Amino acid sequence: MNPTINTAAHRSLAFGTKLKVTNSKNGRSVVVRVNDRGPFIRGRVLDLSRAAAQNIGMVSSGTAKVCYEVIG
Repeated sequence: MNPTINTAAHRSLAFGTKLKVTNSKNGRSVVVRVNDRGPFIRGRVLDLSRAAAQNIGMVSSGTAKVCYEVIG
């Protein structure tokens, strides 16, 4: 997982799947590409790269409630 590009980890989505991820708290969105498996912590669905997390304003909190949709 490269922290400088907009990528994500998901347990079952195919590698290369594009997702639009929106931070529920502030409405900011980012498009990411699934390129890794995870997260392996109960209750979490996605792991975002640092760049993607920064784009939606969740770096300082570390976690956030997000909505995501498959766009490609």
